[in-house]
Amino acid sequence: MTKYVGALDQGTTSNRFIIFNHNGQIVGWEQKEHEQIFPQPGWVEHNPAEIWQNTQDVIQSALFKTGVAGADLAAIGITNQRETTVLWDKNTGRPYMNAIVWQCTRTDKICKELEREQGQNRFRDKTGLPIATYFSGPKIKWILDNAPEARAAADKGDALFGTMETWLIWWLTGGPDGGSHVTDVTNASRTMLMDLTSLQWDPAILEVMGIPPQILPRIVPSSDSATWGATLAEGPLGAAIPVCGALGDQQAALVGQTCFDQGEAKNTYGTGCFMLLNTGHTPVPSRQGLLTTLGYQINDQRPVYCLEGSIAITGALVQWLRDNLGLISSAPEIEELAATVEDNGGAYFVPAFSGLFAPYWRSDARGVVAGLTRFVNKGHLARAVLEASAYQTRDIVEAMNKDSGVALTNLKVDGGMVGNEMLMQFQSDILNVPVIRPEVSETTALGAAYAAGMAVGYWSDAQELRQNWAVDKTWQPSMEAGVREKYYREWKKAVDRTFGWVE
Repeated sequence: MTKYVGALDQGTTSNRFIIFNHNGQIVGWEQKEHEQIFPQPGWVEHNPAEIWQNTQDVIQSALFKTGVAGADLAAIGITNQRETTVLWDKNTGRPYMNAIVWQCTRTDKICKELEREQGQNRFRDKTGLPIATYFSGPKIKWILDNAPEARAAADKGDALFGTMETWLIWWLTGGPDGGSHVTDVTNASRTMLMDLTSLQWDPAILEVMGIPPQILPRIVPSSDSATWGATLAEGPLGAAIPVCGALGDQQAALVGQTCFDQGEAKNTYGTGCFMLLNTGHTPVPSRQGLLTTLGYQINDQRPVYCLEGSIAITGALVQWLRDNLGLISSAPEIEELAATVEDNGGAYFVPAFSGLFAPYWRSDARGVVAGLTRFVNKGHLARAVLEASAYQTRDIVEAMNKDSGVALTNLKVDGGMVGNEMLMQFQSDILNVPVIRPEVSETTALGAAYAAGMAVGYWSDAQELRQNWAVDKTWQPSMEAGVREKYYREWKKAVDRTFGWVE
C-alpha cells in the first residue's frame, strides 16, 4: 500500500495538517484558524484546548478530503510556533490558564529583574539567547508566580510544561493515559533554560527562575527513530502511527529547504520573519544581536547549530492593515494597492508593536510611521508595510555577515508572503542578492515531514531529500546602489524613532 507522511503545522494563527508523498509533494491538506486573545496591550494568548480540538479537526478533514486512511501514513511529524508556553494538569490535561504566546510582552518586569545583576547577556554563554520576553523560561515563571494552582501542582509534581509541540505530542500519544512528555532540541533551545552544549536543562538557570525541574519535558532529537509513542486507534488518525519528528517552525523550514550544509541560509516570511544560517556542528556566539540556536538533530548524530535573526512582525503587519485599519479586505490585496504608487512616498513603517527583536532587542520600542507628508496616500502606506519586511531582513543579514564573516550570496525564501512578487523583488533589491523561491513553498510542514520520515526510514538521508528540492522562481537585484543605500539609511532613521517609547 502507498504510504505517505503527515505533518502537523501548529502555527501562530492556525493549525494545518499536510500529507506529503515520497517526492515531497503535497497530496492533501486542511487548515483552521484559532482565536488570537489580547487581554490587554502587549499581551497575547491562545486557548490550548481550542488548538488541540482544531488539530483533531484538520487531521480528520485532510484525510477525508484526500481519501487517505490514517493507516496509510508512515509517520507523523510536528512543527510549531516556538516559545509559546502552556502549563497543564498531567492527570486531567486541563491547562491552568491560556497559553502565553511568543509575541507577548507581559514578562518584561521579570526580564528586567533577571538582567539587573549581569545584564541582558547573563545566560547567553550557556543558552545562546539574550534575556528577552520572547523566550519560554520567563513565561513559565510568570505562570507559576501568577497562578497559585499551577505553582502548587508544579511543586507536587502534578503540573507539566510544554511548548506547543510538547502539548500536542502528549495528547496524540495518550494524554493523561500515558502520553509522551517530550520536547525536541530545537524547541528546548528556545526556552532560555537549555545548555547548548550538553543539550540538557541547566540546573543553575532553573534555580534562578524558580522553575521545578519535574515539570519539564525530556529533551529528544528532532528526528528520533526511538519514536515517542504512537497515535491512538480511537484518535483522529484512527490508527497507531509513530510520532517521531518535531522541529520548531523556523528550524523545520531550514530542513524543508534542505539547508544541510554549513553556510546555507533561509528566510521564512510568516507572522514574523526568521532567517537561519547553518553554522555546522559548533555553536557560533553572536556579537551582533542574533540568536545562537539548535538547527536540528537526527537521531544520535551530532547536532547542527544556527545563527538566527528573529523579527516579530512581518505578515502580522499586513493582517493589522486589514483587520485594524480596514485598508484591504484580504491579505493578497496589499500587492495591488501597493502597485498604485511608484515608491513609498518617503514613508517608513517600523512595526515595533511588541518591541523590536533581532538585532536590536528593545522591548521599550513601539510602532512608528515616519516620513509622513500630505503627499502620502494609502498606496504608499501599503508599500511601506511590505518594505518593512525587506528592511528588517536586511538588518538581520548585516548582523549575520558580521558574526559569520561570510557574505550572503543568495537567499532561499518560504512562507505565506513569498507569493507577493513585489515584496520578493524589493527584497532582492535591498539585499543586492538573488532571492530564490522553491517549488514547494510549504517548507515548514515539509521539514516536519522529513524529520518524521527519516526517523522511520521513509527517506534514507539528507541527499535523498535534496533531490526533492527545486527552484520555482528567482528574483535578481535591479536597484541602483545609491538608491538602495539611501532607502536603507532612511529606514535606520525610522527605527531610531521607535526607541524609548515605553518608559
